[in-house]
Amino acid sequence: MPTPTREIQLAARPHGLPTAEDFRLVPTELPDPAPGEVLVRNIVMSVDPYMRGRMNDVPSYAPPWKLNETAQGGAVGEVLQSGVAHLEPGTLVAHNAGWREHALVPERALSVLPPAATAPPSLYLGVLGMPGLTAYTGLLRIARFAPGDTVFVSGAAGAVGSTVGQLARLRGARRVIGSAGSADKVAILRAELGFDEAFNYHDGPVAELLGAAAPDGIDVFFDNVGGEHLEAAISSFNPFGRAALCGSISTYNATAPRPGPANLGLAVGKRLTLQGFIVSDHADLRPEFESVVGQAILDGHIEARETTVYGLENAVSAFIGMLTGMNIGKTIVQLIPDLSA
Repeated sequence: MPTPTREIQLAARPHGLPTAEDFRLVPTELPDPAPGEVLVRNIVMSVDPYMRGRMNDVPSYAPPWKLNETAQGGAVGEVLQSGVAHLEPGTLVAHNAGWREHALVPERALSVLPPAATAPPSLYLGVLGMPGLTAYTGLLRIARFAPGDTVFVSGAAGAVGSTVGQLARLRGARRVIGSAGSADKVAILRAELGFDEAFNYHDGPVAELLGAAAPDGIDVFFDNVGGEHLEAAISSFNPFGRAALCGSISTYNATAPRPGPANLGLAVGKRLTLQGFIVSDHADLRPEFESVVGQAILDGHIEARETTVYGLENAVSAFIGMLTGMNIGKTIVQLIPDLSA
């Protein structure tokens, strides 16, 4: 029989920072799963910065969301009904049919969580999921981190940035420096996440703040912010510095084009490498990443910070809050309180 549920649809394409009016919460029903499908009750869903780009109707590495259709994003849930012989009810799965309480998911579009997984489901959307793999890929493959490097991470209190900083520390960085948007976040980076230095980018020009935090320059820059942060990093780079360009959240809600770094010419004399990357191009690293980071979490060497919002009806406010820096670590929307709910 049909399963009543709710989903969030994109109602309008945002102009600038998204608002609640750009979305709608819609009741609907889902049929029983066909052969090759499973009906999943979502436990947790993810909101991520990249989703802002998918709300624009422009060519990109991921197709734009369609108006009046369900938004999409990572989620972890339990199988309620199964049209797949080896996926029994109760199996925990990760998939990309978030922004809804239930989903019909074909077998090819999901991954089964380890049967003996002891980590909370939310970690498979954060430090053990796409953000964690992004951090691992960008630091180690794209930026070619080496022990003794001085590393600067912009947006360091977010899901990706906080993992980058901890990985760099574990791998033998000389110094790890982070930027964040509040004094509270700076304190957490220093006291809890092992950053050697951190600064609030609202406290002055980023180039001056970074210069004071890294007087001997930087070797690696992991960029989640873009704009002024990228320009500051170019000025602070030592020769042969490497940047992993992961995101530019400072420009995601811009309503007009913004100029690029005014000091880009320094990249020639310093022989810099500035490389953008998309994590989906590096799926081959997943087994290594899961082994290394999974063990580091078990050993207590990596802390997974989360900001949790409860209920699908609050997913939009969670998304907007993440875009405006209200989160520490990964933003998670908890859809049901526990597996027995």
